[in-house]
Amino acid sequence: MLEFTEGLSATRKTLFVEVILPLAISRNYTYRVPFELNDAIAIGKRVVVQFGKSKLYTAVVSVITEHAPEKYEAKYIIDILDERPVVTQRQLQFWQWLAEYYMCNEGEVMNAALPSALKLASETKVMLNKDFEYDKASLNDKEYLITEALDIQPELTISDIAKLLGQKTVMPILKSLFEKNIVNISEEVSERYKPRKRTYLTLNPAYYNQDSLKELFIILEKRAPKQADAVLAFIKLSRQQKAVSKNELIEESGSGDSSIKSLIEKEVFIAEDRNVSRLGYDEDDDQLSNFILSEAQEVALADVQKQLKEKDVVLLHGVTSSGKTQIYIKLIEEMVATGRQVLYLLPEIALTTHIIERLRVYFGGTIGVYHSRFNDNERVEVWQKVLNSEYKVILGARSSVFLPFDDLGLIIVDEEHETSYKQFDPAPRYNARDAAIYLANMYKGKVLLGSATPSFETYYNARVHKYGFVELTERYGGVQLPLIEVVSISEETKRKTMQSHFSSVLMQDMQLALDNKEQIILFQNRRGYAPVLMCKVCAYTPKCINCDVSLTYHKHTHKLHCHYCGYKEDSPTICPACGSTHLEYKGFGTEKVEDELSVLMPNVRLARMDLDTTRSRNSLQTILNNLEEKKIDILVGTQMVAKGLDFADVTVIGIINADSLLKYPDYRANERSYQMLAQVSGRAGRRDKQGKVVIQTYDPNHRVIKQVIENDYADLYFTEMEERKSFKYPPYFRIISMDVKHRDPEVLYNQAEYLAKELRKHFGDRVIGPEAPLINRIRNYYIKSIMLKFERDTISIVKAKAIIRDVITQFQTTKLSKGGIIQPDVDPY
Repeated sequence: MLEFTEGLSATRKTLFVEVILPLAISRNYTYRVPFELNDAIAIGKRVVVQFGKSKLYTAVVSVITEHAPEKYEAKYIIDILDERPVVTQRQLQFWQWLAEYYMCNEGEVMNAALPSALKLASETKVMLNKDFEYDKASLNDKEYLITEALDIQPELTISDIAKLLGQKTVMPILKSLFEKNIVNISEEVSERYKPRKRTYLTLNPAYYNQDSLKELFIILEKRAPKQADAVLAFIKLSRQQKAVSKNELIEESGSGDSSIKSLIEKEVFIAEDRNVSRLGYDEDDDQLSNFILSEAQEVALADVQKQLKEKDVVLLHGVTSSGKTQIYIKLIEEMVATGRQVLYLLPEIALTTHIIERLRVYFGGTIGVYHSRFNDNERVEVWQKVLNSEYKVILGARSSVFLPFDDLGLIIVDEEHETSYKQFDPAPRYNARDAAIYLANMYKGKVLLGSATPSFETYYNARVHKYGFVELTERYGGVQLPLIEVVSISEETKRKTMQSHFSSVLMQDMQLALDNKEQIILFQNRRGYAPVLMCKVCAYTPKCINCDVSLTYHKHTHKLHCHYCGYKEDSPTICPACGSTHLEYKGFGTEKVEDELSVLMPNVRLARMDLDTTRSRNSLQTILNNLEEKKIDILVGTQMVAKGLDFADVTVIGIINADSLLKYPDYRANERSYQMLAQVSGRAGRRDKQGKVVIQTYDPNHRVIKQVIENDYADLYFTEMEERKSFKYPPYFRIISMDVKHRDPEVLYNQAEYLAKELRKHFGDRVIGPEAPLINRIRNYYIKSIMLKFERDTISIVKAKAIIRDVITQFQTTKLSKGGIIQPDVDPY
């Protein structure tokens, strides 16, 4: 008997797992696996664990070992949530690299990477899915209890449900309810998912033969000519496309909703509501249409293919509208044919909706879209489809580098110079372009960076032959680059020819374009109505109570808003300081441009595209569709309008005031202004008409404006690089900046000085600061910045980061550090 028990204990293993918790803690925590779960545990699965006194979290298993932790007793994991891992080994490796490179914790990376429905915690909220019919008899007792409780109270947290059932873990039950689509799990409870329905029409089979159709026409033409038009339009449309939707028919025929309704009632048409996938396409669209590449594109494509064989990263530098997207499509086709996945990164969510329409034509249902405007259910759906390799092409904003790819062959980073690829808050403060290069390297894949105005870092790497380099110098279809005219605002003001913010030149060009039924985009890089409200008597301006910024007046809410923390207050009619009634608005944002245009051009159809008008999920798509369908004559917008949009009829671009870009206090101001102005100009005249760009400025002789007119990127690059070399900026130097924050400015001063002193012991005069940034208080935290500059080749950045980490850790052990927050940012540009 004794021998038998010995044999049993020898085979019984005790396993421990290191897990990544979705928290900013510097080490991964170890838990013990209950014996009965030994077979089920695997790296990349989610487990439910208790951390702290009573909180439950979903954690991801990163290491399985047989070694117990030395310093503390390991708690048991409570449950395993997955049948198969939801995070791949390569992803875990990628997370680790991101955490090390960008000086943050793996938990913070996990938080950014996983859709919130995959990381349940005790505070996560659960709601019933109102649009889903389910059979209560199919639920077990516990599931039934939860649905009953949610009927009474619309949302419960996971800890509420645990109390209700009187058991510690409820995650597996909720997971099964989530998978049955009965509940929604979300961190925010704003947008619910409803399947989108569209009404499609078919002709009643009774009218298939010509004679009965003729009879119908004769009757309709006499009694209801509008209905006759609708039937004619239907026949025309059905020859061109498989299915005809009700909206398309209304648009094509010009007959209203009521005519179509009558035809449905008369049973001429049969209406059918179909679900349109919420990811925006029908499952049966699987067509490939061919386009012909121009000679220049053919040469560039061959060159890119050749260089991708030799180098891992290639820069494609093509002027705006040179047809880079078509080259991407050819490369994606090739890669998909070999069975590998492609990630196509775009800087703006706005752009993904615009370009997805084009790519769907080529790749149909094998293409997935991923960005932060999707709700949880959709993000989980895309995550699972990538994990199962159902999607071969993923189109997305920066967060899509976190998807669980299986075999990634190519990453295309379009408009690689864009600042939107960099995440500023919260950690990980990563740059998706740089992360993509590491990611592709892990899969032995390739990267293509595309831009009309590459960032200096990338261009520098291409010039020193670290990256391959291909140029496309002519616009597609031989369209000329737009004419650029610079107008001096001060001259026009002297001559009294300015009409509010519009010069006579811009007004004439807009009128001309409108007469020719063409469209116009106006660019002003400020949202809101007026950035500053000021008292004429005592110069008082209202400031935010939490931040060190003046409040911006927004006309549509009649309130003053803070663009940093979201604080709002009513706009005063009397100066709170001196009691005078003479308050005036200074400066102007997109709202004011739109407002004044509607007075100057009352019959024009205007739209505005900025953060305020595109907050809800499909608002952006609607604006772009309206522009495409020519329901808008003039679009006023912030930088959103500068990015990669492509519309045939936009011929005039007006830059209302270029100075706000050029005079910004930042070493990249000239580079950014050139990129912005060249990109905005690139939206004009993209098909067979030459466009016109009007740049209004107080400084018409500015060097950057001249370089934009001459389209001379090289001149800009060489002049700026001279300055960067002498002032120790990237790409010659690496920058790590550290923001120190505290609610008390005096404590902050001491903390920042102490940190800088400690860092100087190691790095000497490579440490600059502490300095107060442009805006030195945000959300009631005062800020000081310390900047470290390291030579590219002589210093090991890995060692430098290790020292900085040690200095921060040592600082956090002192009493002085209480209440302070330190945020390191690697490559803060």
